[in-house]
Amino acid sequence: MSTVRAKFKVQELVSRNCGNGYVEKTIVLTPQYDQALAEDVSFCKATPTGRIEMRIDNPTAIDLLPVGKLFYVDFTPVE
Repeated sequence: MSTVRAKFKVQELVSRNCGNGYVEKTIVLTPQYDQALAEDVSFCKATPTGRIEMRIDNPTAIDLLPVGKLFYVDFTPVE
């Protein structure tokens, strides 16, 4: 089983009032690319552009994904 890995950066956290006291949080991640980093250059060949957007209502998860932080994202097939 093969895995694809990319490096993403949390670009923004968007809050939206949905009414009735419920606030929806959306985390946006984009691929990281710094020409000075060999790792980023290799990732760019596989993921030069893109976007991951997740709506999260778990405050603990939101705290673990701060704006500006970098993350490896692994895509592993589900068998």
